[in-house]
Amino acid sequence: MRRLTLSLSLIAAIGLLSVRAYSAGTPQRATPASTTVAPAQTPEAALKALREDLQGTRADIMAKNLTLTADQAAKFWPLYAKFQAEQSVIVDQQFQAIKRYADSFATMDDATALSTITAHLSRDLQINTLRTKWLAEFQKILPARLAARAIQIDRRLGLAEQMTISAQLPLIH
Repeated sequence: MRRLTLSLSLIAAIGLLSVRAYSAGTPQRATPASTTVAPAQTPEAALKALREDLQGTRADIMAKNLTLTADQAAKFWPLYAKFQAEQSVIVDQQFQAIKRYADSFATMDDATALSTITAHLSRDLQINTLRTKWLAEFQKILPARLAARAIQIDRRLGLAEQMTISAQLPLIH
């Protein structure tokens, strides 16, 4: 029961973050279409729906904070969708790791603790490597400052999400 409560509180925390991040945006500019996600029945389905909602929220925040010409927007948004698809693979791994951690943190042995933190650091490196790759891709179609701004926004959103999640997780003991 405690595991389910921890998992559900993580879902709620991430949901609150997406609402806060969305409402903190600047005045609306042209945004890509976003979808509304129906409530999920299982923790796995809830995490999937939450990830999809976060991606939509990220795109909305990105659109509100990037001033793109029509030509730039036509080139940027398809690339951004590919970036998000690659990023979602890592985020899915993170959500699965959080679920495993929530299920086992109280009985974790030394080897599992080291494996858990090593995997976490590996995902951090994967995200940073992905952002470096996509910064170069965005620079092919956007001026350097706009490409840098896109990655900066994504990084800030990622850090905010990480802080919200981390605050909900007990430390390894």
